[in-house]
Amino acid sequence: MYRRCSGTLEVLLVHPGGPFWAKKDLGAWSIPKGEHTLEEEPLAAARREFLEETGIEPSGEFLDLGSIKQPSGKTIQAWAFEGNCDATTVSSNTFTLEWPKGSGRMREYPEVDRAEWFTFDEARRRLIAGQLGFLDQLQRLVT
Repeated sequence: MYRRCSGTLEVLLVHPGGPFWAKKDLGAWSIPKGEHTLEEEPLAAARREFLEETGIEPSGEFLDLGSIKQPSGKTIQAWAFEGNCDATTVSSNTFTLEWPKGSGRMREYPEVDRAEWFTFDEARRRLIAGQLGFLDQLQRLVT
């Protein structure tokens, strides 16, 4: 999601939840994203995942930001839409993880523990390196 705020373009990024990401900030944020099945259309999956990770129903015109192969080998595809929200109200689905590892204790964590609006320059500092191409493409399309 992106917005125009006082003439400045901003993007909404999410911070991954769970113990691994708890103390990471720069280079740890992400665009809301997820996987889709072969039967699910990629844009439909992106809309579903955005809703699951933020609690916000995406709507409007969707800009195709293309696909990027991640360092892990996985390829992700992304879309953007113009909108606005109070980032402090974002609510996410949860996942279960054994923590500490090997303890036998299963705990629930939010998939996203917070969201924030960032200028493009600050988003470049916060975003996971493998997703920077999406930010570049969005900037080309909306400026």
